[in-house]
Order: sequence, then structure tokens, then C-alpha cells
Amino acid sequence: MALEDLRRSPMMTHLLEALERGEDIGHYGRLTFAMIAHRFLDRDELVTWLEKDKDCDETKAKALVQQVEARDYNPPSRSRILEWQAQQEFPICPTPDDPNACNPYRELQMPEDVLEDIEEFREQQFDAEEAQVR
Repeated sequence: MALEDLRRSPMMTHLLEALERGEDIGHYGRLTFAMIAHRFLDRDELVTWLEKDKDCDETKAKALVQQVEARDYNPPSRSRILEWQAQQEFPICPTPDDPNACNPYRELQMPEDVLEDIEEFREQQFDAEEAQVR
């Protein structure tokens, strides 16, 4: 079920298929994949998927998953994904010219805790901006 949920995103399907082929999706591709997939897959399944990358052994995969979980990263925005993509060879977003593509918040049903984190962050950001105006 969780893997089916991830496949609702064309970008995540693109990354999953590349991993199935054993391709190197690049550091930022793995980071993007982990930041999104850790909200849908259990730890062991996520490590298994990352290990399919020819440049990611078990140690690297576990370290990345631990980092993502420890920092409780929310999925990256479309703009962040495109920034990261520009820094590597593998195309994280297969259709970067489509403004509706590669937005995990649009393509996937995010767990409630992710949405709450984002709302809390925006409230804090608003409060900080208000304090500067005063």
C-alpha cells in the first residue's frame, strides 16, 4: 500500500524505476527519495530501496535514513528539488519544465504530521516577520 501511494507521484515513480534498474540517482536524488519515502515506508524497506542505487551500499543507506529520521526532515519543495537537481547529473525531476510536476505536496497525500509541521513553521515565520516590522 505505501509503495502504491509513492507511485502516485510521477517523480517518485521515476526514482523508484531508476533504483529498480540499479542506477545511481545521485546524492540529492537519494536525499529527495529518502525525505519523501520515509513518510511512507518503514525503515528497513527504505534502506533496501536506497541500496539498489549502485553508489549506495548498506552503510550509506542506513546513515542517510538515520539522518533523515533524526532530523525529521519534511519532504523538499519543488523549488528545492530543482536546485538540487542542478547540482548533479541524474534528473530527479523528469519533467522540470512542467510547473505542476515534482511537487510532492501536490502529488502525494502527505501524513497529517507533515502538514502540521509546515503550518507551525509558517506561523513562526509570520510571527518573526511581524516582530521585525514593529
